[in-house]
Amino acid sequence: MSVMWAATSPESGLFHPDERRLEVKDLSDRFSNLRSRGQGYLEVRSPNREFPVLILAFRDNHAVIHLMSDTERMSLHVGDGTVPSGAEVEIPIMDDLAVFTGDFVLDIDRAWELVHDFTQTWRASPLGEWCEL
Repeated sequence: MSVMWAATSPESGLFHPDERRLEVKDLSDRFSNLRSRGQGYLEVRSPNREFPVLILAFRDNHAVIHLMSDTERMSLHVGDGTVPSGAEVEIPIMDDLAVFTGDFVLDIDRAWELVHDFTQTWRASPLGEWCEL
């Protein structure tokens, strides 16, 4: 199955915005490579539609998932309790670190599972609870 994605470059550590149309396995390989380096940022969408776009950003074992429903609507996936609600975690968004509260932080394995599920259906609603920004 094909997927459109853009991701952090393992060589430079910077986000490379040029999309690639490759197989889900290639996306999985990039994720594994970035995970071994400790952090990364991925944007994923169907090759047939511009939206929705699912964004996975992670650092160590913590991740956040953004959903771009269209050019003007963005949501964050609700956290899974990995980090307490009042605690803060720094996670890379593109090339900068951003602070997120535990309300929106997921375990990295759970977050990757959600990205994989998204690539099978291209629907975000079954992935869980979202908070519109």
